[in-house]
Amino acid sequence: MPIRNNMQDASSPAPPDEQAPDGRPVRRVRRGWVVFAACVVVAAAGGVLALGLTSGNGEPAATSVDVADGLRHTAVEASASSDQCGKGWTDPKPGLQVFDVHNVATDAAEVYLTDSSGALLGEIDGLGPGTTRPIQVQLGRGSYAFRCLIEDTDAVNGPAVRVTTGPAKGGPAVSPVNQHDVIPPTLAYQKWVGEGFKSVLDKVGTLKAAVDAGDLDAARRAWLPAHLAYTRLGGAYGAFGDLGAAVDETDAGLPAGVHDKDFSGFHRVEYGLWHGQSAADLKAPTDQLAKDLKDLSDQWAGTRMDPLDTGLRAHEITEDSIQLDLTGRSDFGSGTSYATARAGLDGTVELLDVLQPLLAPRDPGLPQLKAALATAQGDLDATRKGSDWRAPDTLSRAERERVDADFGDLAERLAPVAVIFDIRRTS
Repeated sequence: MPIRNNMQDASSPAPPDEQAPDGRPVRRVRRGWVVFAACVVVAAAGGVLALGLTSGNGEPAATSVDVADGLRHTAVEASASSDQCGKGWTDPKPGLQVFDVHNVATDAAEVYLTDSSGALLGEIDGLGPGTTRPIQVQLGRGSYAFRCLIEDTDAVNGPAVRVTTGPAKGGPAVSPVNQHDVIPPTLAYQKWVGEGFKSVLDKVGTLKAAVDAGDLDAARRAWLPAHLAYTRLGGAYGAFGDLGAAVDETDAGLPAGVHDKDFSGFHRVEYGLWHGQSAADLKAPTDQLAKDLKDLSDQWAGTRMDPLDTGLRAHEITEDSIQLDLTGRSDFGSGTSYATARAGLDGTVELLDVLQPLLAPRDPGLPQLKAALATAQGDLDATRKGSDWRAPDTLSRAERERVDADFGDLAERLAPVAVIFDIRRTS
């Protein structure tokens, strides 16, 4: 997988890039945005040496040097000119090494390092004018070139550089995905979500009927199946808009919390069912939930999911589960937040299934990812007591730590999926 460095706010330095044991990059993803950056400052004898040195005339020093990280460093340029894109790479060598890319243009740049097939070994996004950032790569024998995409200009390819010694293969590398590639699986997933709404509406209808009849025991039994049916559609949440928020948001940010007039949806009904509210109290929020879901279902036929979000959402579902479900923050009385996490895993599996044709040749860690999903599913199921789910705070420390570790591992293994399906400029 290529290492992607995204521009960070200067007041918030990013942690160094990390790699999993199998060489895949770790990409940090949190609720709809991606942070994957490197900030490298190395200690040198007599002081600190910052990477991306410049010569007296302001140009990058082209000399390759070994610095305190033990890696070979080569200073190269990013430019809108094909003869300057990658300028400075004059002594190609194999092995693990760093290119310190300096943007000599007057606008921000994206920079890719590609092999002869066009697969990406490394990339930098949002490289500001006059700034330098590193790309760390493993090179084997073969032909490589930098590709520079300066803002508001056409992409240019720098001169090919050939490595003639070392291992036969470098990497990890990945063939880029374009928007047209992602459209068919996105449409397939969108169709699956449309079918899933039928189950959601049916189960919410059962919940509404129980509340209307004043049978709160039946309503409590009906609430969880309805909520889980909706949770399994998690890959589409980004397309649900305000109705999606009304259906499944918590009370976070509401001035009056669970008593706020704007607290609505599944968790509003959950709170009432498990905190002694009457059927009369619950009729209006349950009716509103059913109406919002019906409206959402009706609108879905005319909704178009953004193909750019399809791969990213697979990681976000797990990230949300870590933040909300495993901590119990999404529990408003039913004690079923682990069940919600389990349904999220089902939704993730469905997403990966539709992405499989594109993902299989690009992610060598896919078999391990699927094994990690199965492990997380099994360990969640094992926390149940008979047919009942238990709240996280009723479990032993060992049980919770096992599930937490499963999801931490899963988040790491899902991160490359987001990297692979990040659509990149081609011209």
